[in-house]
Amino acid sequence: MPKDQDDVTVDGGVDVPEPGAGEVWTVGAVVLNRDGKAFAQKRGPHRRLFPDCWDIVGGHVEPGESLLDALTREVEEETGWHLRRVRKLLGVTTWTGDDDGRMRHEADYLVDVDGDLDRPRLESAKHTAHAWFGPQDLPRLKENRAAGEFLIHDLIATALRDGSCSVRRPAREHQPPHSQSPLLLRRSTSGG
Repeated sequence: MPKDQDDVTVDGGVDVPEPGAGEVWTVGAVVLNRDGKAFAQKRGPHRRLFPDCWDIVGGHVEPGESLLDALTREVEEETGWHLRRVRKLLGVTTWTGDDDGRMRHEADYLVDVDGDLDRPRLESAKHTAHAWFGPQDLPRLKENRAAGEFLIHDLIATALRDGSCSVRRPAREHQPPHSQSPLLLRRSTSGG
């Protein structure tokens, strides 16, 4: 069961939109380790959306769920880590999935988590690999992506630039501390 959102700190000035009636929302989390590298996981080759591509932690907001609840749940489901702090809104994007053609809104955040960052608990049916990406590793995030489909690359590059200088070592023993066609993009950016 996901950690209660009341245990999550949201830094001042971080916007957490409230989904409107009938809107479809997703959330994403960029996690940095103590070395200032960003976590990404590779989607399985049989996934309907974005097969065999690198992705950040995240997913759909369920009906009646807040974005913060969804972010907390997705971090735990996809990694086994616990969301501790939401540091920065990296951007809100709107995109159309190639699975059902529905318009989606997505809020992506730079976050801190509790847990063993050396041993994420991946959903093996959904993800085939994981890696930590520093600035020199960014080109790998473009694997299996068409030109212009680089939102994950751009989100992680922004997080590395904006967040690495404030990464703190954890206190606990086991915690290493797009204006293009939306059908062509994983998500088209509109704010970062």
